[in-house]
Amino acid sequence: MTSLDDIPVTQLKGVGNALAERLARLGIASLQDLLFHLPHRYEDRTRIVPMGNLRIGDVAVVEGEVMKADLVMGRRRSLQVTLRDHSGFLVMRFFHFNAAQKNQLSEGARVRCFGEVRPGRAGYEFYHPEYQVNPPPMPAADQATLTPVYPLTEGIQQPRVRALCQQALDYLQRFPIRDWLPRELMSEYQLPGISEAVRMVHSPPADAPVHLLMEGRHPAQQRLVMEELLAHQLSLLQVREQIQAREALPLLPTGDLPARFLDFLPFSLTGAQRHVLADIRQDLSQPVPMLRLVQGDVGSGKTVVAALAALQAIGAGTQVALMAPTEILAEQHFQNFRIWLAPLGIQLAWLSGKVKGKARAEVLEAVRSGEAGVVIGTHALFQDDVEFHRLALVIVDEQHRFGVHQRLALREKGVGGALAPHQLIMTATPIPRTLAMSAYADLDTSVIDELPPGRKPIETIVIPDSRREDVIERVRRACREGRQAYWVCTLIEESEALQCQAAEVTAQELAERLPDLKVGLVHGRLKAQEKAAVMEQFKVGELDLLVATTVIEVGVDVPNASLIIIENPERLGLAQLHQLRGRVGRGEQASFCVLMYHPPLSANGKARLQALRNSQDGFFIAEKDLEIRGPGEVLGTRQTGMMQFRLADFERDKGWIEPVRKMAPGLMAHPEIVQALVRRWLGEKIRYGDV
Repeated sequence: MTSLDDIPVTQLKGVGNALAERLARLGIASLQDLLFHLPHRYEDRTRIVPMGNLRIGDVAVVEGEVMKADLVMGRRRSLQVTLRDHSGFLVMRFFHFNAAQKNQLSEGARVRCFGEVRPGRAGYEFYHPEYQVNPPPMPAADQATLTPVYPLTEGIQQPRVRALCQQALDYLQRFPIRDWLPRELMSEYQLPGISEAVRMVHSPPADAPVHLLMEGRHPAQQRLVMEELLAHQLSLLQVREQIQAREALPLLPTGDLPARFLDFLPFSLTGAQRHVLADIRQDLSQPVPMLRLVQGDVGSGKTVVAALAALQAIGAGTQVALMAPTEILAEQHFQNFRIWLAPLGIQLAWLSGKVKGKARAEVLEAVRSGEAGVVIGTHALFQDDVEFHRLALVIVDEQHRFGVHQRLALREKGVGGALAPHQLIMTATPIPRTLAMSAYADLDTSVIDELPPGRKPIETIVIPDSRREDVIERVRRACREGRQAYWVCTLIEESEALQCQAAEVTAQELAERLPDLKVGLVHGRLKAQEKAAVMEQFKVGELDLLVATTVIEVGVDVPNASLIIIENPERLGLAQLHQLRGRVGRGEQASFCVLMYHPPLSANGKARLQALRNSQDGFFIAEKDLEIRGPGEVLGTRQTGMMQFRLADFERDKGWIEPVRKMAPGLMAHPEIVQALVRRWLGEKIRYGDV
């Protein structure tokens, strides 16, 4: 039977090759694709507003007669069309227009237009409004409908997409959309059928509850939201199945390396660390690849857990790759692992983009021959010329900062290219439970939810930058008492150059103001060796104050640092601020974090800083961050592709996450349903989870 999926958009009136190419940019090839290109909001164009009643910022429909149409030669040439009705007048302004348009909008023509009211030279103006000349009568109040607004791409305007969707809806009579969800599921949640839901969302009738549609809470929208979230969940479970269909080398716990390592540590493991280790030990012993995400708040001891996992792999005669997103973090891991593992007779290799020439050739040889048991580095580990002898475990730190293809490339480097390496993924960015269930459905999750004994809570103080003098004095006092401090500069511009410049200026100013203190500077533009040298000086106490950009966010460990000043904290996300705050509080003494903001604070900024002041709990902070900023921001920009929903809104629709998570495994037994739903909602895009 023919389905809408089989009918190409070129069947629609007015769709030639050029338009079909533009539609393809929106992922639209078939009529089903078009019907699932859903409006992201609606406009109420059901009544005409008198021009005299308009206010700046209103979005409205007006109708009137053209008084005059002039070509205006300002900085940019524009067509200025003045309309009037019984209550006043309004200007339509076009910067892009043609002769036909100018003739059409001549004096005396009757025009209805829709736009946003802006202030202009000649009074209130609409820029590039949608308009009709000699419009038909407005529909009666009981027949008027809301106007859908669709996502667009260059070269396609709203009216064109609306007209195409209306044409596609006509096909629904003959070719209803296949409903893949079990009937009992639909009745349990009292949801409408898929064809009915699609029709309602594209073409809501006049009596539809406007407030529900505007908020995305109408049952028809919720029916589609649930199916979209389900498709994302199924696609991740598919990925998990694909990865686990490949064999892995079982790494059975043998030898005394872990016991010797634990004897060497100056502290005992917490209960939470032991619990997570038991999960990892069990996973590594299986002939299927481990896929485990370990979440642990700042300072909870994830690195020790990673080291013990590495020792299990080394004990089984295989290699381990540890990958971190930045040179500083990779370097820090290298130093820690060297201190811990070198006494056990394990050779480590360090590989970053900066390792060149002869040094690089030597490292590559040590990796290829298997002489290096642990290889630590940045994304340089993905490069084609890096060949492992027997890679069986990949540890990825802060994985949301890596692109999909990078982790995929490392997966192909498993033992003999045939066996998939086990994957241990660590993050110090606590991920809210709802988000983890949806974004990481392909991973088993463990949480280290206990801090080592002796860690003191950090007191967080929020003050305006008008009190900068007091803050500088506080730094002087802390350093005189033998402690160390961080001063973090942030800038709203994304430009690394500007951030580095701001840090340089601040370091110079603080060095002049605090002549008796040794001030160091670290930022993203320093060479890796320079960065490492400054960090080392700070670590061994040769520097009192370290001025830095947010490069110090993750993984830097200096127990004597007990004060951190963060400038303009309102410009950073909560999770990032929590990470930065975690640079202090690592020793015995009381620690402080000063958030020095630039007033006035937005309501959003106030809420963020208050949440940070009130809580030390990374998971609570992550939930707040999700509420305030949404999932794309919380996961980090590189991963947001995975959370770009057509209709679902993570915060509004999080009530669906748990039911969808329960539904998905049952549906995996029906591959044709899984394929159809994933195809419908994710199209032919590369599956973001396939890593």
